[in-house]
Amino acid sequence: MESVYWLILLAILLVIEIFTLGLTTIWFAGGALAATITALVGLGLPIQIVVFLVVSIVLLVFTRPIAVRYLNSQRSKTNYEGLIGKTIKITETVDNFNQTGTALVNGQEWTVRTEQEGIILNPGDRATITNIAGVKLIVKPYSEEE
Repeated sequence: MESVYWLILLAILLVIEIFTLGLTTIWFAGGALAATITALVGLGLPIQIVVFLVVSIVLLVFTRPIAVRYLNSQRSKTNYEGLIGKTIKITETVDNFNQTGTALVNGQEWTVRTEQEGIILNPGDRATITNIAGVKLIVKPYSEEE
């Protein structure tokens, strides 16, 4: 009779995985499947629970990193990530102290700040994007040696 409960748990975990696609509940679904087989063989509930936990943890610890790496290898950078390292042209003087500075990037105007205080960039200067903080581009002066 316990096998029915394990199958219900398996179904619930698979449905959660389908909706979240987070590669977390799928490993516990594997544990539930192993526990179902254990129940069908006729082993007791304590053994079923141990099998569920051991299989789930082993799958989670040993196969999840491989699966995440494999699935994320095809992932393309988002617009945000794609801007890091890009060279831009300053359109308004960048001065952190006076909180000024803009640049056009891909046709959009962005607020720009330098990563180090005291550096001032003038209109026409080139800079390299090193980070993005909220809606501000964090830049450093462009250097051809990079």
